[in-house]
Amino acid sequence: MMTTKQAKTLLLLFFLLPLGLAGQEKKEPEDHSYQPLTLKLSDDGSKYVRFIIWNQLWITTNNLAIEDSKLQLTTSLRRSRMLAFAQVSPRFLVLTHFGLNSLSASNMTSLGNNGDPPQLFLHDAWGEFKISDELFVGAGLHYWKGLTRLSSQSTLNFMTLDQSRPFVHWHSLGITDQFARHMGIYAKGVFGKMDYRLAINNPLRNPIGAGRDYGLADSGLTYTGVNQPNADGNPTGNTVIEGYFRYNLWDKESTKLPYNVGTYLGAKRVLAVGAGFFAHPNGMYNDSSLSHSGIGHFAVDAFLDLPTTAGAINAYASFIHFNYGKNYVSRWAGTGDVVYAHFGYFFKKLKIMPYIAYQSAMYQGLDNNPGAMNLGMNYFINGHHAKLTLEYHSILNDPREGGTDHVRQIRLQAHLFL
Repeated sequence: MMTTKQAKTLLLLFFLLPLGLAGQEKKEPEDHSYQPLTLKLSDDGSKYVRFIIWNQLWITTNNLAIEDSKLQLTTSLRRSRMLAFAQVSPRFLVLTHFGLNSLSASNMTSLGNNGDPPQLFLHDAWGEFKISDELFVGAGLHYWKGLTRLSSQSTLNFMTLDQSRPFVHWHSLGITDQFARHMGIYAKGVFGKMDYRLAINNPLRNPIGAGRDYGLADSGLTYTGVNQPNADGNPTGNTVIEGYFRYNLWDKESTKLPYNVGTYLGAKRVLAVGAGFFAHPNGMYNDSSLSHSGIGHFAVDAFLDLPTTAGAINAYASFIHFNYGKNYVSRWAGTGDVVYAHFGYFFKKLKIMPYIAYQSAMYQGLDNNPGAMNLGMNYFINGHHAKLTLEYHSILNDPREGGTDHVRQIRLQAHLFL
């Protein structure tokens, strides 16, 4: 439960949310219409280069779950990104995406090039070939992920402030991938109302500590199988296979890019159900028996974005079964089951969208079930192109979160993209 101090802080930030937007002198209506940043390469526009630029700035409190903690506000740059993709022919597409994440006063450096702070790095880089209307094949550092819809969620149009933490939908983040991207080959396509994505990837060679078991019972396992030869001395564990299949009952969603929309704000009528999987044969390593074992996760989910006379309903729910091996708990997930759901309603006239998000996990390796809940509100100044989001974020019974089992935090985000 929120304390009086936390409630006052939440109210203060809420009233600051539209600061500067109210009480201004009446002027002629300004043009806030959005035109994509596109460079046409042909007269008919079929050949083009598209550019997308976005920044997300945060103000966050310290962990308010710590008793008698003094209120502190920290500013950070959650994301600063640039993405470009070119359709040079109906049969060829190339995409490059780079930027930085989570830059704050605690990890900046004096000149920006000393030390190892968050810095510009490659997020996506792939090329794609059209084989037929039902089959496209691409390769590179890509985001065509499996397991759930939110595993390939776009950061441009979240319904919530951000991906729900702990990142169960980005379960391989920093463990087998580079910031939720794998290096590999993918295939995608559409059959009627169903679309699919499948990928065969090479896992990240785990950095120090990435294979750690966070469980309370010693599983004897580490997620470092790719770094360990098998009993015959041969390399193994070098392949990750993942996929996601979606059926659109109403409007079809675009599959040109992998980034799944968080909410259309009533612009589309979408009801989609999906199922996905993630497999990493010989990905786990038993330090006691010096043997390998496989990883296999699967999930089902459903997404609703429904226009109404006053705005739009947005809802999502997923069930994920993780299997790393008995009692193993990873940084973001663990052997067991996770239920996640969120719900929001867009009040079109007021340009606001209150929401709630909840996840609950049942892991073999933890005595208590960790969970998370987010309560928030979006204020859309100009749709997703300019919006403010205020959120109360909480995590319970999770020993992986900075040495404390509980996190309570208030977060304010300013989001802009062109």
